[in-house]
Amino acid sequence: MNELGSLQFPLAGAARAAPVVVARNVDHAFDTGAARKQVLFDVDFTLERGEFVILTGPSGAGKTTLMTLIGALRSLQSGSIRVLDTELAGLRAAGQREIRRRIGFIFQDHNLFDALTSFQTLSLAMEVSGRRPPRSEVRRRAVSLLAMLGMEAYLDSKPRQMSTGQKQRIAIARALINEPPIIIADEPTASLDAETASLVIKLLRQLVEIGGASILMVTHDNRIFSAADRVMNMIDGRIAAPL
Repeated sequence: MNELGSLQFPLAGAARAAPVVVARNVDHAFDTGAARKQVLFDVDFTLERGEFVILTGPSGAGKTTLMTLIGALRSLQSGSIRVLDTELAGLRAAGQREIRRRIGFIFQDHNLFDALTSFQTLSLAMEVSGRRPPRSEVRRRAVSLLAMLGMEAYLDSKPRQMSTGQKQRIAIARALINEPPIIIADEPTASLDAETASLVIKLLRQLVEIGGASILMVTHDNRIFSAADRVMNMIDGRIAAPL
């Protein structure tokens, strides 16, 4: 696997300063009236700069809900969440979009476009973020990142030519191509074998230690717990003591 090399994350070398995420007194519920179900209860959570935190716990505990609130993928109902010094409570749609552009999202389902090659997927991700470097630079960055993931041979391949695990690695590359200061990952290794999962976690660990990125990962995969700086356990909508 290649080293981090040409990828230069924006927080590289930065001393730990203000946390990148601070959540306080966060409640959240779905539906209303008799159907109302509260899934988060007075949650406090902090993600420091250059920190890798895993959030685990049983299904239905509220992990993914908290992750989507932090990622500005759903609106905050109660409490406060500050992400990259921006308060999400009451933030309008344009502000939410701007926050999302600064976060790299990795989901369990790869969600690739069938008609796009890996290079086109990564190029589109850079364009959507507002960055429009020359095509040669996009290709250089794409080749470098895919090499780190053992996927350089699939630069010009479409999803139908790849296995589920290979498609997931392309989705991971898409999340990292814009060098986000925060990476939010939901079960990113679920479809990966042990060797590939280890490769991906090694890369993420490099991004923390060398690039200064911050990672929040929701996972049940205890193979990778040792890679995190902290492992937090969520039970019944509350964050319990660290594991």
